[in-house]
Amino acid sequence: MSQTDLSINTAATAGQVKPRRHSFFYAGRRDSPFKRLLIHAALWIACLIAVYPVLRILSVSLRPGNRLLSTDLAIIPANATLESYRIVLFEKPFLTWIWNSLSITVATALIGVILAATSAYAVSRHRFPGRSPMLVFLLTTQMIPSSMLIIPLYILAVQLNLVATYRGLVIAYAVTAVPFSIWILKGYYDTIPIDLEEAARIDGCSEIEAFLRILMPLSTPALAIVFLFNFTTAWNDYLLARVILGSKEELLTWPLGLQRLQAQFLTQWGQFSAASIMVAIPVMLLFLYTSKYLISGLTLGSVKG
Repeated sequence: MSQTDLSINTAATAGQVKPRRHSFFYAGRRDSPFKRLLIHAALWIACLIAVYPVLRILSVSLRPGNRLLSTDLAIIPANATLESYRIVLFEKPFLTWIWNSLSITVATALIGVILAATSAYAVSRHRFPGRSPMLVFLLTTQMIPSSMLIIPLYILAVQLNLVATYRGLVIAYAVTAVPFSIWILKGYYDTIPIDLEEAARIDGCSEIEAFLRILMPLSTPALAIVFLFNFTTAWNDYLLARVILGSKEELLTWPLGLQRLQAQFLTQWGQFSAASIMVAIPVMLLFLYTSKYLISGLTLGSVKG
């Protein structure tokens, strides 16, 4: 056999495909139908476990009267009624509670995004004394339980005359959410090539213009995540709002307002469940709207050769 034939046979042997696996979980190079069936069954079971409590709350909200427990396992009861929704919407200050919560959460989310975006840019693009210890300090603050911060935040609010005001609550929410937001944005900024900003600077942009026109649009997915994080943190909070706002009726957010449906000897379970269903709608709509931004690869091919 010649040297050429030997080389060809060696290359052909090296390029041979590994034998395909055949079992319950593999059919050649693809997953077997049995494995795909198991995966889909597990996903369906997980979805049912997650959705079932919400369906039970919906069922309680549709029951007449104030019945919490029932021997009927149907999600929609036979004598379903929307009376609890009517009472919550038109006989309770529910819309005022929602408006107060929306005002606070939107302000918190916007302030948090602005502070985190600018701070993360400074940390990601500049090297200055104390940078690393500052990042470590910001990370360690997230290890402190939020309940431990209530007393110092309340003391600061009293000293600054911010008790029973929305300003005090917004500042408290923003302060607690900004450190984690800085870490999220800093990690995302590090993945964006600095060549883009340098090219903008060469074209005549200032550093601020390069940040606003180049870096901010490219970091839309991370900004959406930070906005959602700040929004949900403020939207679902009860303890801090209870301490800062007190019990003034006109200042109540929806968590504080729903507590009014619970008395010492009686809880309006139907109204409580109806309100719980409705307060989840704004967060669901916000997530569905911002989910289109939660993608990666926006900078692919954006650097000129």
